Amino acid sequence: MTEPGTVEGGLDEPADLEPAQGSLELASPEDRWTVADWEREAAAVLRKSRRVTDEDPNEVVWDRLTRTTLDGIAVTPLGTAALVADVEVHGRPTRQGDWDIRAHVDGRDAELAHDEALVDLDGGVTSLWITGGGDLATLLEGVLLDLAPVVLDGADPQAFLAYAEGRELHPATNLGVPVADATADLARLALERGIRCFVVDATAIHDRGASDAQELGWSMAAATAYLRTLAEAGASVDEAAALVEFRYAATDEQFPTIAKLRAARRLWARVLEMSGARHREMHQHAVTSRPMMSKFDPWVNMLRTTVAAFAAGVGGADAVTVLPFDSPLGRPDAFGRRIARNTSHLLIDESHVAHVADPAGGAYAVEKLTDDLASVAWGIFGRLDDGADLADEIAATVAERERQVATRQRPITGLTEFPNLAEVLPQRAGEPDPVRRYGASFEALRDEPAGRPVFLATLGTVAQHTARATFASNLLAAGGIAVDLAGPTAGVDELLAAYAGQPVVCLAGADPTYREWGEAAAQALRAAGATRVVVAGKPVDWADDSCAMGVDALDFLTRTREVLG
Repeated sequence: MTEPGTVEGGLDEPADLEPAQGSLELASPEDRWTVADWEREAAAVLRKSRRVTDEDPNEVVWDRLTRTTLDGIAVTPLGTAALVADVEVHGRPTRQGDWDIRAHVDGRDAELAHDEALVDLDGGVTSLWITGGGDLATLLEGVLLDLAPVVLDGADPQAFLAYAEGRELHPATNLGVPVADATADLARLALERGIRCFVVDATAIHDRGASDAQELGWSMAAATAYLRTLAEAGASVDEAAALVEFRYAATDEQFPTIAKLRAARRLWARVLEMSGARHREMHQHAVTSRPMMSKFDPWVNMLRTTVAAFAAGVGGADAVTVLPFDSPLGRPDAFGRRIARNTSHLLIDESHVAHVADPAGGAYAVEKLTDDLASVAWGIFGRLDDGADLADEIAATVAERERQVATRQRPITGLTEFPNLAEVLPQRAGEPDPVRRYGASFEALRDEPAGRPVFLATLGTVAQHTARATFASNLLAAGGIAVDLAGPTAGVDELLAAYAGQPVVCLAGADPTYREWGEAAAQALRAAGATRVVVAGKPVDWADDSCAMGVDALDFLTRTREVLG
């Protein structure tokens, strides 16, 4: 394999060139700042927060602010022209205007699916993605197939064509056959009807835990194998390329999602260029990620899917499916479906996101991330094309993501952060989405609340203990553990007066208070019946355990729950 090629496009002029005649100056001379100026100001903030010391050079500051993706790509904190000095703009969106608002319909219950589909179409949905469709005649009754494209997934394509015999079909209709099952006969049928036939569904590998580059590399390998299959059957590359649609996951990591969709177009253009195709466009269907959602505090899923849909639209997806926020709880109800379709309406009609041809075009950080993602994905594609297996690489990605979730470096609001043990989950009929979500380990803890609460032994005044008490109670709640709060205390006797025999106690106070009477409090609580003493903050020799920022929360919570029983 060779490096991916580029498509037409260019970058802004280098920063050291004089502005073109007639250009608008956006900053006065006194407001111009260099990268060195920015580094100095950023370092000052980090030193105040004690994340770096006065002796640390700028390189250390830069390292602290640089984020590394699951693909090992370093994302610097400041986008500058230097990042893209050797990078050409590529992967620009080809969609013009609004994206196709595509509703997901579970077709296993044909009558219920029919009702849901008609409500969605009346509510402004422009196409239907039907999974597991059986009785298509019932499901599609009243659907105007010439106006609303239907994308099948798991349904019998021959049964659909028989149902649609004599009816005009929208050209974006797709029989939904996986590219691994592509045949020349199906391709001919689709060409005769002027529709698409095949899908490269990269969400399948995303749902297994793959990273962005792994998702991209896998999709290119699957698509290339598909091209070869149809070429051997006598189809031209242009015919084969016109019959396929790519399905990618859009997550609440906004910029990586934008870059992923851009990189996908770049990679596909390169594959088609190497295959001798005349046309190099890619039709993309973006679906909000299933693993990123949470069944606890499911309302936050609305925010996640909104960010994901925004990123998908900005990234140039031709069709966007927003999965309902209540999908992790069972079959979504009418409210969940309405919110899902209205998310795209708000982005398109009120925020006017689709009215800009390429909102991320020229953004240094996005262009650089696009280039890096494409390069890493091309390497994965090459290994797969040579017969490699991604299983071990995906397993390593899953393990690293699990570690980051466990240590709360990758927070999940409402689950690992700010959980509400008193919440009442909305009830939904049917089975919940079976995909393993990123917070599955924490969800398992919440499913089985701890038998007894932890005594939160707050030392000192409210001002002295609030920060650590809040941290500890939120951490414990993430594992389904409630707390009994002691409240302000002036000494050991007041602390013991609030204690009610809980087996686990967690001391929360300021460092000076710990030094003054923390050890005495621990000894007195043990004498009163506590079997495990935890301190909120750094480890101390008089406590059995500790919890602070960076702790492996999953490990800590599991240990604590074992004592609580």
